[in-house]
Amino acid sequence: MFKGFSAPRRVVITGFGCATPIGIGRDAFWESLREGRSGTRTISGFDASGFKVRVAGEVEGLDVDSLLSPQDRKHVPRTVPLALISATEALSDAGIDPATLDEEEQRAFGVVIGTGGGGLAFTERQFGHWFSGNEKKGSIYTIPSSTHGGLSSELSMRFSLHGLSHVISTGCTSSTDAIFYAAEHIALGRQERMLAGGVDSPIAPGILRGFEVMTVVTDKWNEEPQRASRPFSLDRSGIVIAEGSWIFVLEEYEAARRRGAEIYAEVAGYGATCDAYHRVRLEENGVEPARAMTLALADAGVRPGEVGYVNLHGTSTQLNDRIETRAVKIALGDHAYSVPMSATKSQIGHPQGAAGAAGIASALMTLKTGVVAPTINLDEPDPACDLNYTPNTAREHDVDVALCNCIGFGSKNSALVFRRV
Repeated sequence: MFKGFSAPRRVVITGFGCATPIGIGRDAFWESLREGRSGTRTISGFDASGFKVRVAGEVEGLDVDSLLSPQDRKHVPRTVPLALISATEALSDAGIDPATLDEEEQRAFGVVIGTGGGGLAFTERQFGHWFSGNEKKGSIYTIPSSTHGGLSSELSMRFSLHGLSHVISTGCTSSTDAIFYAAEHIALGRQERMLAGGVDSPIAPGILRGFEVMTVVTDKWNEEPQRASRPFSLDRSGIVIAEGSWIFVLEEYEAARRRGAEIYAEVAGYGATCDAYHRVRLEENGVEPARAMTLALADAGVRPGEVGYVNLHGTSTQLNDRIETRAVKIALGDHAYSVPMSATKSQIGHPQGAAGAAGIASALMTLKTGVVAPTINLDEPDPACDLNYTPNTAREHDVDVALCNCIGFGSKNSALVFRRV
């Protein structure tokens, strides 16, 4: 199975693109993140007036017409244009023109995308057509476009990439796991380059109702939507669902150096565990998310005291934020109290399976710029959440090693370590 395998190769990130609730494009995203702007607002995609929850993190200004032909628009979920605009920017940022790749390069270039809900909002819309007597408005591609696995193929087809084309769907940890999976294939010499990251677009009536039934979304900030997502604050009351796409170009380190590519960071370590405890909630002791972080640090050969920044999952639920704080203390020991951290979801909401990639994007920019983005809306400290979450205002801090933590439904845990090169 591993014929010809010797030492694993180093893997680096050389390109980054995104479409987010706080801006489309890498520069707009980082500027808003650094400035502490909120992207949560009153839902505009459908009439949410009859819902308990009327706020979400929507991507504004997405020019679908420039990304898809009129023939294709009705046949694909919103995740497709979100992924396309992000992947296009990532390739450009990496200095790669897919049109110039030869056959061998195309075959060695794969795609791995993480998503939690994929095209479920699209599927919900098709059901609406069918069961309201408007079957002719439905798409003939409902099945392939609703199946998660087709999402990566949309990128493979658009850019003529003939390497592996896979989708990872492990709940909220999907994109963290996808980025590792992509890096592993490069490290083992099975692919030379990968497009990898996460995309999700779960903002739809039926999905929102399902989240309401689970009682994990906040219904207390409909009149002040920008204050709704408030990780680690004592008065936090639940997540804000969101959408978005964060996609990266990964490649082998020596190849990147030879072509003079700008390197954001090395993918240095990964760890994943499962509490094996509950469909939604974490076990209170925080042991398994801590172990995922410890495994990632060990894989990277990094001591806890060398971590310069932690990007937290930080969902804004009472349970998650309290347990994640405990887990970080277990994983980092006394160093947990001094290392700066932040929760990207405070500004963008929770983009489900794309959440890990969103946090990784923030960490990459911290490694590049020496600025830690803030955790906004942290107005009232919770005694159970007593770490340095960089409240409300960004700070300068030189970082060589970043730890990104991610926690998902089914009590899954994943962590990645990135090192500045």
